[in-house]
Amino acid sequence: MSASVGSNHYSSEVREEQDWRIREGGADDVRSPYVDDTAALLELVFSLKKERVDASVKLITSLEHFQAQFAPQHSPDTTDEDEDRQEDAKGDGLDALNAQDVSYSVRRLVRGLASPRESSRLGFAVALTELLSRISTVTCAQIVALIMDSSKTQGSATGQEERDMLFARLFGLTLSSYKEVLAELLALGEKKSWLRESAWWTIGLAVDVLENKIWTPEKVALVLKLQSLYPSRDWRKLLSPTFKQSEILSTGNLTALAKVLKESNVDDDEESDLPKSGSWKAQVHFVWDMLLDEILSDPASGRRSKASFPEFFRIVVDGECSLESLFSSTSSPERKYWGFQVFQKALPRVGTADMPMLFTKNFMRSWINHLSNSDRYLHKAARQVAADILAVVKQNPTIGFTLILQLTGVNGSRQFDKLTKTKTVESILTSMNSDGIKSYIDYLLKQVNEDGATPADLQAINARRAWIIDQLAALIRNGAIPKSDDWIQSILDWLAVHGLFIVTKKSDKSPLRGLHSVPAPPFSDELRKSCRGRLLNCLAELTGQSALIKGDNKTLKAPAAASDGELWVSKVLSTVERLENDTKHVKLLDEADEDVQQLRLKVREVIERLRKVQDERQEAAKGAELLLSATLLHQYCADEETDSGALESCIDGASRMFPLETKKAKKSRKSAGGEKQGDEEALEAVDVLVDTVIGFLEEATAYMRAVANQVFSMLSGSVQESTIDLILTQLERRDPTELVGDEDEDEEMDDAEGGDNSEDSADEEQSDDDDEDDEEAEDPELRRKIEEALHVNGIDAATGDSDNESEEELMDDEQMMAIDEQLAAVFRARADEKKFTDTDAQREATHFKNRVLDLLETFIKKQPKNPLQVRLILPLVELIVSTGPDEKQLADKATGILRSRIGKSRETPSTVDTDQAATVLEELHTRARTAPSSDVLATLSQCSLYLCRSLHHAKEDESILKAYRGSLVDFVSRKSSRLNANLFQDLIRRHTDVAWGLRDDLVGATGKAVNAYRQCQVFQLIQTLINQLPALNDRHVEILEYMPKLRAALHDVISGACDGSLALTPAQTKELFKLGLAAIRQTRRIAPTKLSVTWDPPTWTAMTSKLAESDRLKSATNLQTMCKQMAQTAGQVIPEKDATSRSKSDNDAVTAKRKVDALDDEGEAALPTKTKRKKVKKNKS
Repeated sequence: MSASVGSNHYSSEVREEQDWRIREGGADDVRSPYVDDTAALLELVFSLKKERVDASVKLITSLEHFQAQFAPQHSPDTTDEDEDRQEDAKGDGLDALNAQDVSYSVRRLVRGLASPRESSRLGFAVALTELLSRISTVTCAQIVALIMDSSKTQGSATGQEERDMLFARLFGLTLSSYKEVLAELLALGEKKSWLRESAWWTIGLAVDVLENKIWTPEKVALVLKLQSLYPSRDWRKLLSPTFKQSEILSTGNLTALAKVLKESNVDDDEESDLPKSGSWKAQVHFVWDMLLDEILSDPASGRRSKASFPEFFRIVVDGECSLESLFSSTSSPERKYWGFQVFQKALPRVGTADMPMLFTKNFMRSWINHLSNSDRYLHKAARQVAADILAVVKQNPTIGFTLILQLTGVNGSRQFDKLTKTKTVESILTSMNSDGIKSYIDYLLKQVNEDGATPADLQAINARRAWIIDQLAALIRNGAIPKSDDWIQSILDWLAVHGLFIVTKKSDKSPLRGLHSVPAPPFSDELRKSCRGRLLNCLAELTGQSALIKGDNKTLKAPAAASDGELWVSKVLSTVERLENDTKHVKLLDEADEDVQQLRLKVREVIERLRKVQDERQEAAKGAELLLSATLLHQYCADEETDSGALESCIDGASRMFPLETKKAKKSRKSAGGEKQGDEEALEAVDVLVDTVIGFLEEATAYMRAVANQVFSMLSGSVQESTIDLILTQLERRDPTELVGDEDEDEEMDDAEGGDNSEDSADEEQSDDDDEDDEEAEDPELRRKIEEALHVNGIDAATGDSDNESEEELMDDEQMMAIDEQLAAVFRARADEKKFTDTDAQREATHFKNRVLDLLETFIKKQPKNPLQVRLILPLVELIVSTGPDEKQLADKATGILRSRIGKSRETPSTVDTDQAATVLEELHTRARTAPSSDVLATLSQCSLYLCRSLHHAKEDESILKAYRGSLVDFVSRKSSRLNANLFQDLIRRHTDVAWGLRDDLVGATGKAVNAYRQCQVFQLIQTLINQLPALNDRHVEILEYMPKLRAALHDVISGACDGSLALTPAQTKELFKLGLAAIRQTRRIAPTKLSVTWDPPTWTAMTSKLAESDRLKSATNLQTMCKQMAQTAGQVIPEKDATSRSKSDNDAVTAKRKVDALDDEGEAALPTKTKRKKVKKNKS
């Protein structure tokens, strides 16, 4: 039916319902009220929310269809209702050229722009735009008139209603086709030359609005647009008097522009009609994007900006010369928030050359202040700025160095990260490439000597140099920074030069950067000490790292070395040696005497010999070289004169371990070997080196500990039994009485030497004791505190003048009590100090033992097949059991080593001392029977499995069975036994072939159990063993011999439960029947023809009757059912042919189980096999 028929319209109720839907749902709910197809339109009106988009599309399509079918009517005959509608739409003229549906929809959509719901407002705008783009019968003037009429505000309107009307006018005017008007005017001017002037004059009328003296950011945006389009216009006249120059971005206009962009009055002396902002907007104005695009235009685009970005940012944003900018000292936090947004917009636009111009003085001050404290108002904004900076560096690593210069430069702070509590500078460094790191190092080293410095600036110079030293060390110690051998070497050399030498004359041609200038003023002693400390810390970091060295066919890892394979410590020593020979430019800070120089020369000779070792001992030789080099360098860097004993021990151990290979040396080595055999106290060469390593662990420096761990890792392949004993000795807990005994023995030896003058000696000892007592009594600190306590109470200390002291008056009781309290406080504080000293000593001892455990863990990790690992188990177990609560960390570390490194090891020692392993296994089980906790018992179980694997490979299963038999007897017969079933289940699951040897012991233990609970636990162990039988395919005869014994044990226990002699619950009895069924199935799998002979079905049939008659178990009918099932299963007769095929299929089914058993030998825990069984239906009888 035609859409022009207006008589067919909705009732008033439907219209009201539709208007309500439109108000509530937005433009997506708009439907035509004048469509003849009522059902279709009702579907559009009452569509669900999820179908609104489709409904809107259908609405626009329908209206377009109605308009296409509409024919304007000029008949004067109209109905009353049509006249009413024309009166409602008086003056808009929509009904003349549009269908009734279209006219109504346009008016309704325009009114919907004032909806208080934001989503609805947007929906109305989108629908109106789409409709106007499809029909050409609605003019721009008509739409503007409708918008202005429908968005009028009343005097009594609320603030919300006024807001909605203003938004409606904004949306409506934005939808008007002003772009099309301008386009038509331009096209009109191009068609006829005589119309061009008039068309452009019309367009120019829009520019005349700029003559209004009120300036806003929006007006600035319009000027920027027009200036780019019409540069020849007289802009000075339009911009004056606010802006003095015609180019709005000229330097002279920037101060006024800053006021406008800050949205403050340009002329404070004159009244302004500029409306005040009702509320502050967090989003920065869009004009800033236009300004930045204009100033920072892409050179490739051909546009050249006349404005200077540094001047613009300094004046308009930073406020260095104006108080009207965003970061000026008087700006509010809201304006500074805008400033941070402008910075974020400018950051990706600026090039490397203009990047420093962003980090101006006021910006850096505001940024650091808000970044340093989380309580600051703009802390989150400041952190976002830091994140944007890091993102820019990741995209372009070449600007990283430029940014660091700004953050640590004049406007920033050298301690930027420390001051702001962030890792901004550190993160930038990690994003830089090797060239950027080198540039940063050059920048740091250039600041060591600042030209024009005066002695008054000495403190500032020392502070700057200390910061430089810290920055250089941080570059090496930060693992995230990409490393390069050349700049690492340059830092190490610089630290060595200024830490160990005094530069007397510069050398520009030297490869060492530290010799390119003479420090003025010279480095202080504190700075030189800092250089030495940072040098050792850097070497500690590098020693713990490994470098990849590419060979001919493979790539190797070289620990503690550079990419060329040379140790970093050796590189530093080479630099030190070269500087020692360069007496023209430097001199050593502390000259060594002749003996020390000879010792250092001998060290270098041994190092050269070690570098020539090329056989399988090369790794150990590298470790000895590292130990010698590190010890020598530590002697150079020591603040005080150190003992040369450690260095001499290293030389001795390395020389004996790697002797000089000559004929004469071989003969002397043989003779020395003979002498050595006679000298029982002589240490092995590797023991000497390891003893030095242990001495390093006692030091509190990271350098010594890193060297010790790395050296021991390299020497682990040469470790002997005596070496292990030497290490384990450090873990022993010493009794203080032993130390006192040692001192008494020393005193007795001294007395024996002076036997000729015994009386004099006695007198001397007595006098010495008196002197010691006097020294203890005359402790200066204690004496001072006592005198102070006496002086408070008006009593002077004794002077030795007896006459004067006798004249003093005696004190009364109150004075004596006051003195007693103060003296008690003094002595109590003295006791607390001693207690704290003892606590610190205990803590240091614990830390030292932790480091020793690190050595053991390294040995286990590097040498998993070494048989000496067996010697480590008992001492570590002793450490776990004997440590007190103050050494819990030590016990946890030892537990972790035993469980992770030994218990879960996939490797097995190639050869093992079976007697020693059996002894250790016995001791482990002895300790397990009195284990203090279940965690300790689990650790002992894992160690026991490790030894079982070793002994099993050595064909010593009997030693394993002996230990587990003893534990089984203790577990079953002793009620207070600390053992649990997991100890035996682990053995059964991981080493089934070994645990099979305990089958008779398990059956026998069922009759010796101390109670029913332990008895049931033993049967559970038997069931675990039965489930593992498929892995024992070569033990069929033994299995058949074992099954009758198991049947008898089950029968006896269940019979005892029936007659009441054994207190078994129904649940426990049920588990026994499950075991019996599992055993029957295993018997049928192996020998189905002997099933009935082995399990005797009549016995279990009779047992059913006993269960029915038992007072304790007769109520559990499921037990009788299971017993019948056992009798039926055991009594099944299988033909020989079926038995053969069944046996064959069963053998194929356990093939995979053999593979699991093989994995068990390597330490993999095999899961128990779950046997499937068919459900047996009860006979209905």
